[in-house]
Amino acid sequence: MINKLFFLFLSLPMLVLAQHSVKGSFTPAKDFKFVILYKVTPTSSEYISNVSVNEAGDFEFQLDSTHNAGMYRLVYALPQEENNFDIIYNAREDIEFNYNTETGIDFVNSIENKLITSYTTSMGVVSNSIGNFFRQESTDTLALHNIFVTQKQTQQEFEKAAEGTIALNFIKANRPYIPEEFQDIKTYVQNLRTHFFNAVDFDNEILQSSNFLIERTLNYVFGMASKGETEIEIYKTNIDDVVMAMASAKDTVKLTLLKIVWQQMADTNIEEVANYIADTYILDLATTLGDAALVEELNLYKNTSIGAIAPDFDFELELNGKKQTTKLSRYNEAERYLLVFWSSSCGHCLKAMPELYSYIESKDQKHIKAILVGLEDEPFKWRNETFNYPNFIHVLGLGKWNNSIGKAYNVKATPFYYILDKDKKIIAKPYDLEALKTFLDGK
Repeated sequence: MINKLFFLFLSLPMLVLAQHSVKGSFTPAKDFKFVILYKVTPTSSEYISNVSVNEAGDFEFQLDSTHNAGMYRLVYALPQEENNFDIIYNAREDIEFNYNTETGIDFVNSIENKLITSYTTSMGVVSNSIGNFFRQESTDTLALHNIFVTQKQTQQEFEKAAEGTIALNFIKANRPYIPEEFQDIKTYVQNLRTHFFNAVDFDNEILQSSNFLIERTLNYVFGMASKGETEIEIYKTNIDDVVMAMASAKDTVKLTLLKIVWQQMADTNIEEVANYIADTYILDLATTLGDAALVEELNLYKNTSIGAIAPDFDFELELNGKKQTTKLSRYNEAERYLLVFWSSSCGHCLKAMPELYSYIESKDQKHIKAILVGLEDEPFKWRNETFNYPNFIHVLGLGKWNNSIGKAYNVKATPFYYILDKDKKIIAKPYDLEALKTFLDGK
């Protein structure tokens, strides 16, 4: 009897810790090696586990009762921020899906995730019908009315079907603007802009724990156009609209979303808009929230944007056999200056340097002067390399990535090029040697 009770006691934890699974199949299988699972909250991504993908492309996670309902993220390749997707886990059902690199994700099992997929597909069909109506310049007002009726009914039916689910948060937040009467395309588009964020609660923690708010914001900033405005003006107007829409949101939410928009602008070299976001909104938020590192990053980016005066630094010149120290701001020997950050331990730099030297030597020395900053751990190899390029001005930047000149110019890779005008204003940042030649030959 005692043995039976002991066996029952040992079995109880197994009964209490009921398990559910998250499993999937990737196609083509050879392209996938691992999957990492995270539990996502508004402020963090908690690592759960990782598993290997087998030769058939399959994997499986087991989740016990200690894993709470909420948003989870599956990472399937590197870099993680680009190769992932979110899933809803309600702690009451198994999740199973197939993922194809061309067609995307198809949920085989999971009421929550199938609801979202079906909703997105259904509303997409209706949106396409609206777009086709306006593109065809149809005058059939009854047909348009019927499309809007279908859109309204579809939204209502999915909200009803999703009652009591996590999915309802997304379905309600995506509630579209639906006019009650006929509108021409200009009026309709303007109303889409006006009501784009009406159903979005920026302080909803489920939305914050997913990519929804990010995607919604980026769709508005990059997708909403206005006639009579330049691209830069459109972006600025759209960013102002987004900030107004999330006026009542917490500062941390505002900062998170605006940082992502800023990064998108910075990555696509739309510097004017990136600096507008920083100066108008982010710097104040970052200062209020005590994010000194972000303040420094934004100012560094602004100080090295096209149109900014290049950060000053000292370097040595040899005149009449004597060395003397001067500053970039005081050096006035040419109409243009090429500033190159390189390293003697950088293979790409060593390959590009002879071609760069020949190219600059072919130019009038009064037209352009080249100043090269070597970001180095030690000076010996760098010094030997500089003898090959006697007409360049060479500056030793010890400390490599921690060198003060390299940091002032926001250098994160070598070779890195800046072109300055006679007043030391940054006029170009060519991404490689060919782009450098194209810019200078065109000037």
